[in-house]
Amino acid sequence: MRRHIAFERLHNFRDLGGYTTEDGRTVRWGRLYRSDSLAKLAGDDWDRFLALGVLTVIDLRYPVEIEAKGRVPHNEGMAYYNFSVEHRPYDQAEIDPDVDPWRFLADRYAEVALDGVKELRQSLEVIASGSDPLVFHCASGKDRTGILAALVLSLIGVSEDQIVEDFALTELATDRLVADWRTTHPGRTLRWPGYGRAPAEVMRLFLADLATAHGSVRDYATDLLGADEEMITQLRDRLLGR
Repeated sequence: MRRHIAFERLHNFRDLGGYTTEDGRTVRWGRLYRSDSLAKLAGDDWDRFLALGVLTVIDLRYPVEIEAKGRVPHNEGMAYYNFSVEHRPYDQAEIDPDVDPWRFLADRYAEVALDGVKELRQSLEVIASGSDPLVFHCASGKDRTGILAALVLSLIGVSEDQIVEDFALTELATDRLVADWRTTHPGRTLRWPGYGRAPAEVMRLFLADLATAHGSVRDYATDLLGADEEMITQLRDRLLGR
């Protein structure tokens, strides 16, 4: 099966299938995808997307991003949800090059985990009970998308090493993400050299911070998001094979 699904304008579209859980089960292929912005879909890319049979889209971007950039094209029978999980905007292109970049990003992820409790809960509810196949995305498919992917995979029993590995796969898309930024911002200078990067250290820091603050990722999800045993069982039943 294919982890990366090739598109012309999407740079970070991946299948979350194939990861294994601590009890020996495997995430089913073709059930759950993560991506950069689906607003870029058009032409042959749209046909490739339709061939996947996606029935549910979760858009994690700010409403202002959707207003400026658009959303996934309408398709009859496909449900669309906008859950803006990030509440404190910042411009990654303008991050101070002198700060510790991976600590900085992990701290922003921690803010999302606290500020976006309602939207993260809503996202988990849709993934647990919505129609498959499902894709969730933000702008680059890296930060907000990476947080939700980590939560889902953790709750269904995928190991931290695999979660970190999945996060770091965005590194394969970094050059194209940077090229896109330069194309859409011709009059600006990209100050931060880490733009578009997703090194494993960022996700390890974030997961360690959640564990330190809440006991474990699962404790965070149950205590703050209200992800009870029923929801976790739904997630596992929907996403895992034998």
